[in-house]
Amino acid sequence: MNILIVEDDIIQSENLKTMLLGIDKSLTVYSSDDKDGALEILRHITVDIFYIDICLKDSSGLDLAVEIRKIYKYEFSWIIFLTSHVEYITQAFKEVHCYDYILKPYDTENLIALSKRIVLRSGNNDLIERKNVVFDLGNSILIKVFLDDILFIEVNSRVCTIHTKKGNYKVKGLSLKQTLILINSSSLTNSILQSHKSFAVNIRHITKIEKLNIKSYQLFFDNYEEIALLSYNFKDTIIANFRNDPSNKVLISEE
Repeated sequence: MNILIVEDDIIQSENLKTMLLGIDKSLTVYSSDDKDGALEILRHITVDIFYIDICLKDSSGLDLAVEIRKIYKYEFSWIIFLTSHVEYITQAFKEVHCYDYILKPYDTENLIALSKRIVLRSGNNDLIERKNVVFDLGNSILIKVFLDDILFIEVNSRVCTIHTKKGNYKVKGLSLKQTLILINSSSLTNSILQSHKSFAVNIRHITKIEKLNIKSYQLFFDNYEEIALLSYNFKDTIIANFRNDPSNKVLISEE
């Protein structure tokens, strides 16, 4: 899970980060001291829980929260406000529909209790809702891959490579058609579509589509060096889905 702390007091930000990691060391905690920095972080990662100081030195935490709510995937995300000004709380609930607030100076026990409740609940929901598929890597090794972790699938000489956020896995003797059947049987609404005779891609993780020549395009993914291919036969479907995905910032180069 990714957590974002937006707090202009560095000491308080670090203290909060330490408390959160004390709940679960597998959490990834990001921090920013202003609105612009927080929005820049959101361009590169998906955040599960927000802790936002209502009064930032160069901006308003309320304004930031309003901007976050405008982003489709954060319409119902957990937002907890940090404040020493109780008078802003009613406004926060009305305008942003925040989950709760924490008064400064922090009461450590209350903060940990609230955070633990949210982290555990979010983690459990995530495990229930996330779809996965199991691949047989051979040598009596089976691996479970969550569909939303898959970036793209590449098949070359009957070796299927599953490229994911956490690394890639090679499955011998598995065709692209067989792989897509496995994936589609695991999810009724998956976003992994064939883009080429040798590739299938996760629409939600494409960051750029760039024309390679008259018949093919290159597909790029966030924080991943390898690329996938898009052929002319699949171009219209992939580009239409890419444009219509509300989590995407459209970047298509026809040059």
